[in-house]
Amino acid sequence: MKKLIIAGGSGFIGKNISQHFKDKGYSVTVFTRGNSKIRDGVQYLSWDAKNLGPWTTELEGADFVINLTGKSVDCRYTEDNKQEILNSRVDSTKIIGEAVQKCKIPPKLWINSSTATIYRYSLDKAMTEENGEFGNDFSMNVAKAWESAFFSAPTPSTRKVALRISLVLGKNEGVLPVLTRLTKLGFGGQHGNGKQKFAWIHIADLISIIDFIEINTNQKGAINCTAPESIDNRYFMQTLRNTVHAPFGIPTPKWMLVIGTFFLRTEPELILKSRFVEPKRLLDAGFIFKFENIDQALHNLINE
Repeated sequence: MKKLIIAGGSGFIGKNISQHFKDKGYSVTVFTRGNSKIRDGVQYLSWDAKNLGPWTTELEGADFVINLTGKSVDCRYTEDNKQEILNSRVDSTKIIGEAVQKCKIPPKLWINSSTATIYRYSLDKAMTEENGEFGNDFSMNVAKAWESAFFSAPTPSTRKVALRISLVLGKNEGVLPVLTRLTKLGFGGQHGNGKQKFAWIHIADLISIIDFIEINTNQKGAINCTAPESIDNRYFMQTLRNTVHAPFGIPTPKWMLVIGTFFLRTEPELILKSRFVEPKRLLDAGFIFKFENIDQALHNLINE
């Protein structure tokens, strides 16, 4: 039986990955800040994501480990929250690196979550793994520190891949159900001027990418995880309205988003940043997306 470890696997993405590999017959262990337990055939082990502990023995002989640990960025960027966003990502990555180094039989593969937000705001240039340009603000600096901690860990016997994940669309969790409800209520217009690029990926394709990386052992380094279609916010919201048969959508200007996100205790950057990202390495390697365009993805997630 193959053995998968998921660190920080209690959230939306982690639960979908866990179910997929459990269905494939893998032994799945999830590192969690909660209590240790066994539930639905998955072992949950308690860890604090920054110190070595009994959890480290689970890495011995594992086929691969996926690290998804990190405080949600869906919050206000207070100094305390910014420090926790950074530390939760960097500390967990560093301690997994230390644990892997201590293994007699280290994991064959280590996949670490990263983010497509590592690239600068762009309207005119698609960011690929080779020519993508990093910026210098809080979110981009967190992403750079996160990947630096990952790639600097000396793990010569373990192949390493950083997934620069765009906005993940799923059926019952994540941002899509929230946007769908608002659109049905008539608030499904563009955000800001609507020109900002909208990088997204269907949860099923994200899981397929992980399968693809495990099988194709030549895949290593940073990989953009986003659908190949380039769309903007205006087109996304229009498609969402069409999918739910909303007769109209009230636009949300930037000033209203700034006020609204303040009261919702989140940041307008999550909606207004233009993420123009291309999955060049996946396409060059022959990966085939099941959901290449937003029309079919939304139809699948909302109407099927």
